[in-house]
Amino acid sequence: MDQTKRFYWFAQFLGWLSYCGILTLSVYTDNPARIDSIFIINLTILFFSGVTITHIQRVVFIRLGWLAYRLPKLIPRLLLSSIISAFFISGIDIITDYFTNPHFKLMTIANVVGIVLSAFILVLFWNAIYFTFHFFRKSRLHEMSNLELIATNKESELKNLRSQLNPHFLFNSLNSIRALIEIDPGKAKTSVTTLSNLLRQSLVLGKEKMVTLEDELKLAKNYLDLEKIRFEELLDIKWHIDEDLMTFEIPPFSIQMLVENAIKHGISNLQDGGEVGVHAVKKETEIMIEVCNTGSLNNTKDIGIGIVNINKRLKYQFGDRFSFHLYEKLDCVYAEIVIKNEEI
Repeated sequence: MDQTKRFYWFAQFLGWLSYCGILTLSVYTDNPARIDSIFIINLTILFFSGVTITHIQRVVFIRLGWLAYRLPKLIPRLLLSSIISAFFISGIDIITDYFTNPHFKLMTIANVVGIVLSAFILVLFWNAIYFTFHFFRKSRLHEMSNLELIATNKESELKNLRSQLNPHFLFNSLNSIRALIEIDPGKAKTSVTTLSNLLRQSLVLGKEKMVTLEDELKLAKNYLDLEKIRFEELLDIKWHIDEDLMTFEIPPFSIQMLVENAIKHGISNLQDGGEVGVHAVKKETEIMIEVCNTGSLNNTKDIGIGIVNINKRLKYQFGDRFSFHLYEKLDCVYAEIVIKNEEI
């Protein structure tokens, strides 16, 4: 028996026991002498008849598919079912009283109507509770199903985003080496070795959902070392990293893609080269990761698929805690990731 069925039977017995208890208390308050063996027998039969008839109702609801009906279609059926069940419960109660009570008196139509009406209200209340619980449970299951679907879709999209990063990263790196071959073949060979190490590391990190800032910075440093071989003195690299953030986790390639974008859309377009700065600092209420480069946003036609993908992945991971800013200040372009610090 699953948990739902156990809860149903527990509620059934508890509900009817509570009703019988209230009925007993009412009779005892009015006339304690009426609480005798005959009353107990009649009350016991009422309890089991109530449980049995309402359970039969439930079976009918399930067999006829009423649980899937909307209220306009369901309400008239519940009223009819409650009336029929009320007649059965009232009939059993009257017949029991007739055979067990030596002082039984013939009832008037008004008395019979009163008993049936009381039973009708009781069964209708039972049906209201049952369907309210069913609708609530159905709503929760539907909500959980939607959340699972959303999570599955997000996970699928994240996998697609990750699969786009490695080819994009490899394409730009190979272009860098291709340009270097024509300038300095010896450095091109060194670049191939650096790229091999870089790709090995990127393949390992690419399988992870989250990586430490330390691992991400190593990847970015290897990439900049590769670009430094090509640009030589035209590329100046500055680092400012808060050591307390080394264990902070972010999606892989977050910083590397910002660095790559700074080279592709910034430094490579400048005849005199420029500077790339990587900063990661912990403020009072937030963590800020920033990559800046010499250049101008006016010379940038697009921000690249890598930036778009990283922006989405960070949004999925950190939600409202995350914000991304791309702006220009004093002949430099800043790509800034801001994450609210939950530990503060």
